[in-house]
Amino acid sequence: MSVRHVPPAAPPTTLAACSYLAAPLLALVYGVLRIVDGFDGSRGPGAAWTLGHLAFMAALVLFAVMLHDMRALLGRTRMATVTFAAGIAGIGFAFVQFAVDVVVGFMAADHEAMGPLFDQVQAVPGVSLLVYQAGPVLFYAALVALSAQLAAGRHVRPWMPLLVLAQTVLPVISLDLIPVGSALAVVAFLPLALRARSRSVPAHV
Repeated sequence: MSVRHVPPAAPPTTLAACSYLAAPLLALVYGVLRIVDGFDGSRGPGAAWTLGHLAFMAALVLFAVMLHDMRALLGRTRMATVTFAAGIAGIGFAFVQFAVDVVVGFMAADHEAMGPLFDQVQAVPGVSLLVYQAGPVLFYAALVALSAQLAAGRHVRPWMPLLVLAQTVLPVISLDLIPVGSALAVVAFLPLALRARSRSVPAHV
């Protein structure tokens, strides 16, 4: 009887350890700047619009690092790999969406001028579905799924995926709740950040 060999999880890098906290904190920055941007009754263009979107684009890059480390922690199983691939695809679609928002913000003279520019982009076949609707959902679904897999494997506490789920649901209720959801994500990922940091630092003999 053969025993299937599961490769050990690769040791995380310092970047992976930092990403668990930096990614949701950057998302929190975006959420706060989004609220600030709306103080005058409209959002974009302007400094708050641009900086907020750039902060979230940076967060997406770090979320990709997070997903990679979560997959490694699970031993790169088939389920973890498929989930990881879906998450990276979702991150790619979300990154394109925010990049478009930044470009439109630079091109538009005022808020009213942004609408026609967005209409032109979303008129391209497939863009509205992939970039603005279904595509980014893959990222959030993968984040919850990987968290659930980690909990099932007893790598994290059972409450961790519940907080991650809440973090993804709150912005659906209201985008103004993004800072609250991001704060929950910080709490959810803190144990993984501490664990990854301890694994990435070599022990002194």
